[in-house]
Amino acid sequence: MSPQQKAESLGIKFEKAAPGYLNLCIRSGSQLLTSGHVSDLKGKLGADLSVEQGYAAAKNCAEKILRSVWDAHGTLDGLRVIKVLGCVNSTLEFNEQHLVINGASDLLHEIFGKTGDGFHARSALGFAQLPTGAAVEVEAIFEVK
Repeated sequence: MSPQQKAESLGIKFEKAAPGYLNLCIRSGSQLLTSGHVSDLKGKLGADLSVEQGYAAAKNCAEKILRSVWDAHGTLDGLRVIKVLGCVNSTLEFNEQHLVINGASDLLHEIFGKTGDGFHARSALGFAQLPTGAAVEVEAIFEVK
């Protein structure tokens, strides 16, 4: 099953988006670079949100990224995930940002393969606050093969 088919089988819907204030995914050479995509879930990990809720929020961000990549490239096929940056709205004491961002990485592994085109570099960082009070923000870089 191709990455596009796999994403669709997981229920991810793709449709052209209206242009916004910023470019959500831009091509530079053979790379697709996404803007940060924030989760629908609001709140702070380590205070009012659990790791499981954060994981779901990171997955939500990855789904949005895939839609933006599809919108810019027309398909998820023929891509390799290069880098993921995950930002977690968290308390000073919270230290499981990596477990939260696994929500994004696991979805990308499921679609592109954990040992193949989905095997990516990643950073998972804690932040005092994110735009709109979002729980998670994720951005990614893809290579067009």
